Amino acid sequence: MKPFEHLKIVELASVLAGPSVGLFFAELGAKVLKIENKKAGGDVTRSWKLASEDQDHPFSAYYSSVNWGKESWMLDLKDTAEREKLTYELAHADVIIANFKPGDAEQLQLDFQSIKKINPIAIYGEITGFGSEKRTAYDVVLQAESGFLSMNGTSDGELCKMPVALIDILAAHHLKEGLLLALLEHQKTPKSIKVSVSLYDAALASLANQATNWLMGKHVAQPMGTLHPNIAPYGELFTCADKKQIVLAIGSNDQFSKLCEVLKSSELSSDKRYLSNQARVLNRIILAESLAAVISKFKREELIQLLISQQVPAGAVRNMEEVFETPQSQNRLIHSKKEGREMISVKGNAFEISY
Repeated sequence: MKPFEHLKIVELASVLAGPSVGLFFAELGAKVLKIENKKAGGDVTRSWKLASEDQDHPFSAYYSSVNWGKESWMLDLKDTAEREKLTYELAHADVIIANFKPGDAEQLQLDFQSIKKINPIAIYGEITGFGSEKRTAYDVVLQAESGFLSMNGTSDGELCKMPVALIDILAAHHLKEGLLLALLEHQKTPKSIKVSVSLYDAALASLANQATNWLMGKHVAQPMGTLHPNIAPYGELFTCADKKQIVLAIGSNDQFSKLCEVLKSSELSSDKRYLSNQARVLNRIILAESLAAVISKFKREELIQLLISQQVPAGAVRNMEEVFETPQSQNRLIHSKKEGREMISVKGNAFEISY
């Protein structure tokens, strides 16, 4: 299915957030032209290589994650001829994706007002870090400023960031939604439309229950590792007989009863300390100790299958190698080429449409 094969996208974006939006359109058939800064060596993520990667390779695995399916041009925008090439493409683009530091787009005449003059019906999608505030905005900075870092880690005070640039990814999803709405509006009346998203606003919008726990309950979230402040046993990790780990995600009394049935521990489901979710939250430490003793007698895959058969929410804790050994994960992979080199990445769009 290629619903956007009639669209032309010009991507004036680098790193992760903006390019993720370009990838969304590329996967769905749009022609996406990615403009990279020739003087700087292109998108900075080309050089973000693991120690184990080929240093002579023109781009990193990181870059590969969101830049397949696009045509890339290395341009020096201070060169008159190369600037004219870009101007032509912008004049004929349906959507322009940009993520400049405050003031840079205006200086380069690549801001919304400047582009309207050469393309009066373009849709302009913009991602900023902190809106109009002039700050360099990498993901870990946003995780810190928006509260994510303060509640992510272990109870002994060791904070940790999320291992993917999740704020970038969330902002990209918000921009996609805004651009899709703009495209719908465009079908009624073609006109210039600007959609703006800041990483900071996207982060705040994604705090969800942690925000309302404070706003309504005055509860300041603390680092709890994998645990959940409102539910137990939810996020508790357990080691099985084969030294492999599972995680539980019990969200109801019925699920807790079924867990106890699978574990042949009916005494836990009748224990007054665990009769309700609130009671289990209050007594989660002693409950986890009791569960750990029983779970340690099972092999992981055996136990996971038993839990799945009873619709008890649980998961195997898999590393990247184990994840991509599963048939379901293999079906999500894309093998492509760019600049004569192989790229292997995961499909950016997880949805499927049927008729």
